[in-house]
Amino acid sequence: MNFDRLPPALAKALEGHGYERLTSVQDAVSKDEARGRDLLVSAQTGSGKTVAFGIAMADELLAGGELQRSHTPQALVIAPTRELAQQVSRELAWLYAETGARTVTCVGGMDPVKERKQLERGADIVVGTPGRLRDHLERGKLDLSELSVVVLDEADEMLDMGFREDLEELLDATGQNRRTLLFSATMPRAIESLAKRYQDDALRITTMGEKRGHGDISYQVVTVTQSDVENAVVNLLRYHDAETAILFCATRDNVKHLHATLSERGFSAVALSGEHSQNERNNALQALRDRRARVCVATDVAARGIDLPSLTLVIHVEIPRDAETLQHRSGRTGRAGKKGTAVLLVPYPRRRRVEGMLRQAQIPAEWIDAPTPEVIREMDRERITEQLLAPVEVDEEDRVIARKLLETMSAEDLAAAFVRSQRLAKPQPEELLDPTSRPPQRGKRAGFEDNVWFRLDVGRHDHAEPRWILPVLCRRGGVSSDAIGQIRITDRETYFEIPRTMAERFEKSAQRTLKSDSDEFEARARIEVANEVPDEVRNRRPRGEYRGEGGGGYEPRSNKGYEGRHRKPFGRPHGGGRPEGGRPKSGGYPKKGKGYSARPSPKPHNG
Repeated sequence: MNFDRLPPALAKALEGHGYERLTSVQDAVSKDEARGRDLLVSAQTGSGKTVAFGIAMADELLAGGELQRSHTPQALVIAPTRELAQQVSRELAWLYAETGARTVTCVGGMDPVKERKQLERGADIVVGTPGRLRDHLERGKLDLSELSVVVLDEADEMLDMGFREDLEELLDATGQNRRTLLFSATMPRAIESLAKRYQDDALRITTMGEKRGHGDISYQVVTVTQSDVENAVVNLLRYHDAETAILFCATRDNVKHLHATLSERGFSAVALSGEHSQNERNNALQALRDRRARVCVATDVAARGIDLPSLTLVIHVEIPRDAETLQHRSGRTGRAGKKGTAVLLVPYPRRRRVEGMLRQAQIPAEWIDAPTPEVIREMDRERITEQLLAPVEVDEEDRVIARKLLETMSAEDLAAAFVRSQRLAKPQPEELLDPTSRPPQRGKRAGFEDNVWFRLDVGRHDHAEPRWILPVLCRRGGVSSDAIGQIRITDRETYFEIPRTMAERFEKSAQRTLKSDSDEFEARARIEVANEVPDEVRNRRPRGEYRGEGGGGYEPRSNKGYEGRHRKPFGRPHGGGRPEGGRPKSGGYPKKGKGYSARPSPKPHNG
């Protein structure tokens, strides 16, 4: 496929950028039937959409083959996030470099005064986010009256993010003769409604397959226990050994927690969420591009617009809220004809929901088991062998050191030492529980057949209750509620179970959080392995105790006379019997004015 249909300046730019042919969407918008018309384009992320609408707007910008200068912008491109807007601006800059087109980027987080000065000096193409563009428009610094073409990139995501009012104000400020190009990975009803209002006889272009949105992405589903989500992430990263991977979490707090966990385990990771400044986000992305980091932990919104050619693995640490979010997340990989893998981590009880989501998205997925340490070690052997047998260039200094080492040890010992250093440099894989196993007996959950008892030096004397202790254990140990077995409270102490496979990690996390915990009650509570467990604790469950997630929950106990006490109980009274901050299974929240705070606990990390 050649570039005969394109203006010479654009054809030259594409050839200079290494293009040998146009992608499907680029070819479709350059055809005669698409020229001069409004376009409604559905194409997968990474298919070359930016260059496609750059080509589509050429007829308006390059009338007669040359750029038509004007005091007001001729083209406007609206994108949902700062990163995507900046990426679009860079792409259009090199595509129109031969024409001398002036491109101005207007995004939140950057200096608005500088942007206004650039707009006053003149701009041919303006690229920005809805909020910042609307701000310039209302201040009279952005004149859209003479606009020839407007592009809405990732239009579905902008509507999902609540930018409809901003988009409508921007589009209403444009002239009636402008072209409107809508590009979107999906076409929900909201997009069709927007198209009917602002487009006239739009040409519908679809370059995605009918059965799934990303033909170059291999989808896999891994079922795990809730307590093993982080361990499964570790094993997946180790198994795939991707050059760059992105992990999606639902909230900022979960991003922060998972990023800290992976960094502690030895992964070179960065985080992206709404709490990070623009400079922090730029530094994180640059670290990924420079290969100083290989893992990015992000929220959905923060990851919009990320374009990393080396990204081959996406892990949905927490289940996407719907099929469209699944496709948007997964679309960070499998871009521009490259292959990628998207893995969904699914707690076993929620597998039905994921099955329905995949059917809705018409995406075939392979249901597999999480990689085991044995499989990962076998992969390590193959990779290390391949790496060591690959030809490398060495200088004389390398040979001097090698000869000196050979004088003191055999070649086999030297090779073994080097192999060991390669193995130890990699994070260790984790043992995982079987998510499908069932309790062998009442009161015991799978994974608690072999357990470790821990001791907390707080008991009934401190007015401790399971509904307050459970969130504390989850926070301090960095686990979710189903990792806690039976909880048994005595007068001065509390004993609880942790699966042996998680005991060492739980103990380290509990000691680490003790040093940084600012709560006076939690700070004085010491968690340690119980070397001796009283027989009455091990063999008998006192009345009213909590059996843990594996033991059937609470037994009723009378609270008579307790509510009227004015002494503050152990820790902050956390809202309810579950660490998620939901309603307790009995008794309700402690009432204000009775010596308690009704403030619910923060959510512990659940993925």
